[in-house]
Amino acid sequence: MSLTILFAAPAVWGEYHVTLEAALKRSNIKANLVQTADPAQVDYIIYAPSSPLQDFTPYTRCKAVLSLWAGVERIVGNASLSQPLCRMVDPALTEGMVEWVVGHTLRHHLGMDRHINNPDHIWDATVPPLARERPVAMLGMGALGTACAQALAALNFPVTGWSRTEKAVDRIPCLNGTDGLTQVLQTAQIVVLLLPKTPDTENLLNARTLALLPDGAVILNPGRGALIDDAALLAELSSGRLGHATLDVFRQEPLPQDHPFWASPRITVTPHIAADTRSESAASVIAENIHRGEAGLPFLHLVDRARGY
Repeated sequence: MSLTILFAAPAVWGEYHVTLEAALKRSNIKANLVQTADPAQVDYIIYAPSSPLQDFTPYTRCKAVLSLWAGVERIVGNASLSQPLCRMVDPALTEGMVEWVVGHTLRHHLGMDRHINNPDHIWDATVPPLARERPVAMLGMGALGTACAQALAALNFPVTGWSRTEKAVDRIPCLNGTDGLTQVLQTAQIVVLLLPKTPDTENLLNARTLALLPDGAVILNPGRGALIDDAALLAELSSGRLGHATLDVFRQEPLPQDHPFWASPRITVTPHIAADTRSESAASVIAENIHRGEAGLPFLHLVDRARGY
């Protein structure tokens, strides 16, 4: 008997349907991958939060909603969603995120900007410190934060992880809670944000917490735009106390042309390119979760509704 798998992400159907068909075949899953179906006949939903499908009530047979996005804040609060929800943890997305974080960490650590943008030909022979002398705070120790923390630690950066709840990560000291956040920010010369957006993490970096950072500290945000209070960040950068912010995510995207972030010489805007889900590797993750659902095994990357991620 074939499964009915509804692909409820029409914007990326052209990118995904071939790779998904191949991944399902490799996993020996007999299925009809469709864009429309009788809700009562659907076994699994492959989903993106931008989908027009917002009412999950009719999908009484559906065993799981499998998101193509790592972030689930736009679906986790949907009152009609009673099915298990799995977020996307794509190995290729993780790889891309590690490259972005390591690249921009090294850029600021080595002071590359002052040599790349040097129209006055200033001979600045200031030697940067060694990586082991540059403390890094990784705010968020999920799959992405852990991978980035371990990559930076492999380059000898002293990385301290922070999360809302207690975490244990091999070779990375981790703090948690309000006191832990204060402690990690007070010594961090580079701060990386890789937290989900929840009511508890929105504006985590605000006037009070930004003031904890050492003078000249740099912020990298490839996580969620709402993690930072925009006005507080601009105030700290404009005063010259903080060194720079490299931002890949924003409250509104694309970032409006008149947004003050564009005009600040202490802000680098990258257009939400730090990491992207790659269809081939994501298709394998989806196929594995469908295989697990059919075999009665626990789903991978199951979202905790209470925590929001």
